Amino acid sequence: MTEPTSATPSIDVPLVHRLLAAQFPQWSELDVRPIDPGGWDNRTFRLGDRMTVRLPSAEHYVLQVEKEHRWLPLLASQLPLPIPVPLGKGVPGEGFPWPWSVYRYLPGQTLAVERVDDVSQVAKDLARFLRALMQADAIGAPLPGDHNFHSGGPPAFYDAQTRQALTLLADNVDTTVAAEVWEAALAAPFEGAPVWFHGDIAWGNLLVENGSLSGVIDFGTSGVGDPACDLAIAWTFFDGENREVFRDGMALDRGAWARGRGWTLWKALIVLADMTGAPASEKAKQRVVIDEVLADHRRYG
Repeated sequence: MTEPTSATPSIDVPLVHRLLAAQFPQWSELDVRPIDPGGWDNRTFRLGDRMTVRLPSAEHYVLQVEKEHRWLPLLASQLPLPIPVPLGKGVPGEGFPWPWSVYRYLPGQTLAVERVDDVSQVAKDLARFLRALMQADAIGAPLPGDHNFHSGGPPAFYDAQTRQALTLLADNVDTTVAAEVWEAALAAPFEGAPVWFHGDIAWGNLLVENGSLSGVIDFGTSGVGDPACDLAIAWTFFDGENREVFRDGMALDRGAWARGRGWTLWKALIVLADMTGAPASEKAKQRVVIDEVLADHRRYG
C-alpha cells in the first residue's frame, strides 16, 4: 500500500455530516461516529445502527469504490458469509475530491484468538468462504492492476522491492532461506483460469460474532487472478494444527502455497525494512510472520 500524501483532505465526522446532508438527506439526521480502527485505505464511520460510510483516504484508493459498487452485490449471493453491500455511492463535494460509499453495517468484532470458541472451526469456515469466492462467476471481473496494487498477479511484480528489502535486512533476517522462499514463489507461476480472490485476508477484515466467523469486509484489493495472495492468513494468524486445517480446506497445489509464502514474505520484509512507514509495533509482528514463513518453507518447500 502507498502512504497517503500531505494533500489528503481531513476526513472527520463534520465532513461526513456535510456530505450526507448534501447528497443523502434521508440519512443526514442519523448519528455519525468513527470506527476504531478506521482503516488505512479508507476511513470508516458508523451511520446510525445499520450503515457505515467509507471514504478513500488517498487518490490511490479511488478505483476501489466503483469496483466494490459493481461487484459486491453480485458476489454476496454466492458466498456463505455476509459481506458489505453498498447502499449508496456519493460523489465529490464539500471539499472532498473523490467518490465515497454508504454500506450496510455488518455486526461483529475483528478476528482475535480470544474472541473465537474454536480456532480450528474458524480455519474451516474461512477456507470454505474462500473456496466459494474462487468459484464465483468471474466473467468480466477486474484483473490485477493499479486498483488493487497487483494482488492476484505474479509476485514478480514486487521482485525489485523484495530484493531491496533482503539487502536492507541482511543482518536481521536469515536472508539465505528468505531468498529461497522468494525464488520458489517466482518459480511456480499460476497457470489456471483467473478466479476471484479477496486480496487482503487479514484479522482486521474478518468479523467474529458469538465466537464464530461471521463476516468478511474490505474488498478493495479484490479481483480475479491467482488466489495464492489470500493464503497469508496461514502465517499471520493460524499456526500448528489450525494452519494444517486451513491448508487442507483450501485444497490448493504446492505451487500456490509457494506463491502464498512469497506474497506473505514480501509484505513482511518491506514492513520490517521500514519501506512502508509502518509503526514499530507492526514491524515486531512482521518479524514473527517472517519466522513462520521460513519455518513453513523448511518443512514443505
